[in-house]
Amino acid sequence: MPKELQKYLRLSAMPTPFCPGCGHGILMTAILHAIDEAEMDINNMVFVSGIGCAGWIPSPHFNADTLHTTHGRPIAFATGVKLANPKLKVVVISGDGDLASIGGNHLIHAARRDMPITVICANNSIYGMTGGQASSTTPVSAISKTTPAGNTERPFDLCKLVIGAGATYAARFPVSPLKPLIKSIINALNHEGFSFIDVLSPCPTYFGRMNKMKRPVDMFDDLKKRCKKIKNGEKVKEGIIPIGEFV
Repeated sequence: MPKELQKYLRLSAMPTPFCPGCGHGILMTAILHAIDEAEMDINNMVFVSGIGCAGWIPSPHFNADTLHTTHGRPIAFATGVKLANPKLKVVVISGDGDLASIGGNHLIHAARRDMPITVICANNSIYGMTGGQASSTTPVSAISKTTPAGNTERPFDLCKLVIGAGATYAARFPVSPLKPLIKSIINALNHEGFSFIDVLSPCPTYFGRMNKMKRPVDMFDDLKKRCKKIKNGEKVKEGIIPIGEFV
């Protein structure tokens, strides 16, 4: 962790619990970079997370007020915090299984209400902490513990989902390269309404090993090949992941 960001951390909680090659540690760095570059007062921020690997990004690492909540409920808790004290900057950081599968109803209604909170989804396309089951973002044909013959269910496009529900800021970026993601997080934090970022964060332990990407670098190379900014009206080719700020 860069020295200038260590003031935002509880150093006694380091090192992180993330597996080697996990994208969540990179995402944690990106979030702290964004807070630092935007010159935000972390003492006026509250970070809310649910259950799962991504839930460990703010708690116990951030030297700030954090809520580590029940599975699928971080947006509900974050809504309560924001309503109780509107002056606080409320940021939800959690995984795709937590936010879009178990907590999907809270996600769409927060977007519908344009609730002024920032939601950062650490999307690794799988349930990482609980054993590698398929989630609502697992690609078709992907192997998981619950889809050993390949996933047959269509995944959510989380940005399209929240935009359709009414989100006024929605973006998608991978954890590498870092600078576009940091810029997007700054824009999301400065946004006055509901802001959502779908962060593509590789899980080499469960998703990668089961899907012919045994090394972390293989997953990062795969994202680099498939992530592409798409112009308005441009047809998305099969296998390409559109990235950028969509709303």
